[in-house]
Amino acid sequence: MVEYITRDRIQRNAGPLSEHASVVRKAQARSPQGSTFLSHSTKDVDLLPGIIAILERHGAIVYVDKKDESLPPTTSRETATILRGRIRQSHKFLLLTTKNSKDSRWMPWELGLADGHKSPTSTAIFPGVDSAGDHTWAEREYLGIYDRVVYGDLQGYPSPVFMVYNQEKHSATELSAWLKA
Repeated sequence: MVEYITRDRIQRNAGPLSEHASVVRKAQARSPQGSTFLSHSTKDVDLLPGIIAILERHGAIVYVDKKDESLPPTTSRETATILRGRIRQSHKFLLLTTKNSKDSRWMPWELGLADGHKSPTSTAIFPGVDSAGDHTWAEREYLGIYDRVVYGDLQGYPSPVFMVYNQEKHSATELSAWLKA
C-alpha cells in the first residue's frame, strides 16, 4: 500500500534545526540547469528543508526560486519570463502540494509551464498531507493527471521506499531512479 507523505514526516526528514536555513539557501542559490525545480507555496516554507533533504538523499539537486536575488521584488511579466526559462533549464519539476497550494497564484502557472515543456515522466506532484490516509484533496481537478511522490512497498525492494506513482497505470518508479531518468 502506498501513502502520501505527511507534513510531520516531511518535517522529521529535515535534519537538525540549525541546518534548515543553510539547506534552503543552497537550493535558492544554485543554478536551475539540470536540477529538480521545486515549486511551492510561500506558506509552506517550513516544509522546504524536509522536502529538499528527501530529494537530495535520492540524488536530486534541488532548485528553489524563493528569494532569488535576480528576480524582481514583485511579480511581473519579467518574473514570468525568468521562471519560464528556469523551468525549461531544469531536468525534473516537482510541485509541493498542500492545503496552502490553492492560495498560490504562481504554482498553477509553474505547473502549466512544466506540463508544456517537460515530458509527463519529468513532472510530478509531491503531496504534503495532514494525515497519511488523506487522498482526496491531492486528487482534485487537474492534479489527478500527474504522477505523485508517495511512500510504501514497491516490488523488488525489501522495505518501504519513496517512489513516483502513476495512479492510472498502477505502477511506480523508485524515487532515485525517477530523478536520474
